[in-house]
Amino acid sequence: MSQAKITKEIFDFLRALEKNNNREWFNENKKRFTALNNQAKEVFTAVSEQMKLHDEIEKLKFFRIYRDVRFSKNKAPYKTNLSASMSRAGARLRGGYYMHVQPDNSFIATGFWNPEKEDLLRIRKELELDATELREVINEKSFKHVWGELAGEELKTAPKGFDKEHPDIDLIRKKQFIFVKNFTDKEVMAPDFANVMADSFQAIRPYFDLMSNILTTNLNGESLID
Repeated sequence: MSQAKITKEIFDFLRALEKNNNREWFNENKKRFTALNNQAKEVFTAVSEQMKLHDEIEKLKFFRIYRDVRFSKNKAPYKTNLSASMSRAGARLRGGYYMHVQPDNSFIATGFWNPEKEDLLRIRKELELDATELREVINEKSFKHVWGELAGEELKTAPKGFDKEHPDIDLIRKKQFIFVKNFTDKEVMAPDFANVMADSFQAIRPYFDLMSNILTTNLNGESLID
């Protein structure tokens, strides 16, 4: 059980930053930010360490507070959230994990956010052939209790080359294959939040096992990994 915790002070700082999103205020509060950011990193690290007990995690990435405003209409220099992601190790393990702490908008997400063109086509071809196994995994009662419905952007109609009348077109037209779990501020500040995140991520494993198998084989089930 992890002792790392997201505190009220973290939320207070992020709310204040939202109201004072400028370099002068941030520089005056830089020391406070560093201390609170390190607290959040401890929570994210605790989740990563728990995940390593049952999954192969290649790296834990902490996202910077600084925004890239070069191509954005929003010129606010700082993000108003703290976040991190975990990558699975090796070519045979697909999928990733994301953690996001923000006042009134905290969540974790997992799955395939922006599949490469080849991977997206491979998934769609698999679903065109037979979507039964995927539906069984994502509709399993305990899985659905944790993660709810499959989410992500989708096309309004069938992708090019696919039948718009296909019985599984609702899955085939998806561009992203993700799951999102939201949390209240109270839930995030609970002492067991790191454990809740880790347990939720562990529950996604049947989905990752299936998708990893799809993305590392051809339609005949032959391995694409040397």
